[in-house]
Amino acid sequence: MTAAIAPYLSTTGPDFDGWTGAGPDLDGGDLIQAYLAGDESAFTRLDRLYRPRLLNFITRMVQDRGRAEELVQETFLRVFRHGHRYDPSRKFSTWIYTIAGNLARNDLRRRRRSPIIATEATSRSGELADWADFAEDPAPRPDEAEVSRSMMELVQKTVQRLSPIHREVFILRELEDKTYEEIAELVGCDLGTVKSRLNRARRAFAQMIAPYLD
Repeated sequence: MTAAIAPYLSTTGPDFDGWTGAGPDLDGGDLIQAYLAGDESAFTRLDRLYRPRLLNFITRMVQDRGRAEELVQETFLRVFRHGHRYDPSRKFSTWIYTIAGNLARNDLRRRRRSPIIATEATSRSGELADWADFAEDPAPRPDEAEVSRSMMELVQKTVQRLSPIHREVFILRELEDKTYEEIAELVGCDLGTVKSRLNRARRAFAQMIAPYLD
């Protein structure tokens, strides 16, 4: 990946959980099991743990923050209703990302079938999704902040230009830091296909952004 844009493709990291309250340090699998065992507060913690991640992921997929919020809510409704179907032998993050990814893909397909919906969604998006959480320096100088903001907007616009199947693997690998194996499970294809799509996505991204980096 181009060195100039690498910092803008970083995330808060796989260890960030969005939860800062008190209580035992449990992962998603532990929390859903605790909820199913009768601990209602565990679902609230599960929501706080995964909602920020899923909102970023789906926003990048559907390019509409408002619609992404609705799809995240639907994701948690499905977890709430079907938590008993979770297989503890699997990573919980893979299970919930699969639900979210399926909803996002279905939404994109629905928009392609209805140009009016797609146009309205683009209009509603208005401002670009907030990428400020990727800035490394919490208090940069004004000139540095402007450069960072411009670069982050450029990166996001470029990601949005990727085709849906390439955008998805690019986001999962470069922005969500998922492994190839996790991506294969999330998108329902083999490792070879994942690597092929990712290579094409990276080449397309590099070609589209290169003119702006001179």
